[in-house]
Amino acid sequence: MKRTLLLAAAGLGTAWAMRRLIRQQRYDALQDRTVLITGGSRGLGLALARELVREGARLAICARDRDELDRARRDLDSRGGKVFPWRCDVTDQWQVEEMVKAVQERFGAIDVLINNAGVIEVGPVELMTLDDYEEALKTHFWGPLYTILSVLPHMKKRGRGRIVNISSIGGKISIPHLVPYSASKFALVGLSEGLRAELAKDGIVVTTVCPGLMRTGSPLHATFKGQHRAEFAWFAFSDALPFLSIPVEKAARRIIDACKHGDGEVILSLPAKQAVCFHGLFPSLTADILGLVNRMLPGPGGIDAGRLKGIDSESSLAPSWVKTATHRAALRNNELPYVSNGHDGRGI
Repeated sequence: MKRTLLLAAAGLGTAWAMRRLIRQQRYDALQDRTVLITGGSRGLGLALARELVREGARLAICARDRDELDRARRDLDSRGGKVFPWRCDVTDQWQVEEMVKAVQERFGAIDVLINNAGVIEVGPVELMTLDDYEEALKTHFWGPLYTILSVLPHMKKRGRGRIVNISSIGGKISIPHLVPYSASKFALVGLSEGLRAELAKDGIVVTTVCPGLMRTGSPLHATFKGQHRAEFAWFAFSDALPFLSIPVEKAARRIIDACKHGDGEVILSLPAKQAVCFHGLFPSLTADILGLVNRMLPGPGGIDAGRLKGIDSESSLAPSWVKTATHRAALRNNELPYVSNGHDGRGI
């Protein structure tokens, strides 16, 4: 017993010392530091970019859609930003490496990397294909890994750097009808936590962010399967509820603050924190409760394994105030699809 207490005390002492060291390395300001945000053209990525413009950072943003990037650039330019947009598919390692080279040529070494690019696909597990799992993993695991590996040599050489990985509450608790999404976000959490432990010796601080629901307007860009109108209705309803979701601007400020302080993990929104805590204490009960929730969600049918965007899945099943709130948030955060261009949701 005595030995156990001594080991526990030693562990706590080491954790306290490491936290103190990281706090001493905090970024008091991001002014004139170079920040790269993947998926920075809309949603949370754009909100983070706006916050970084206010901080005076040199900002690079990437996304797959050229028109979205151009709208985001104009938005950020109007706020006085020093912005470098770059069209890039983060699931392609060669494109990622070319992007990092271009940013370094434009601004110099990258001080902060924020991995934010993402996809959301909603539907019953019976309708999810191997392609759906591969797409989610390519975007949420391999994409961040490619960018991290591209910036690491320069960060290690300089002995400092920040990496912020945007996972999700779905990376802590697997949500029904979001299984490929949750599985890939779990993978990102594991990658992020492991890298934080191993890169601390190099002066590189890794922060894992797990947001709950945020009011971004992203349901319009998400992809829906099966009874897509019913799937969109529950997803958009949850996303729009004030006591379940938080304003994306508030989330962005909290993430930037965590980056400055070098926090290890950030769980955004009180409901998300409560859910993670409950899951940690009662994992089996949480799974059973989610099993009951799943019974109330739409079953297979409709377009089956076909895929439609949220913008094509709206109906009277969602209350008019939900549609209004979603469209307002989408317009504010560049999430409103202006034209059908084959864009698959990266950057949510």
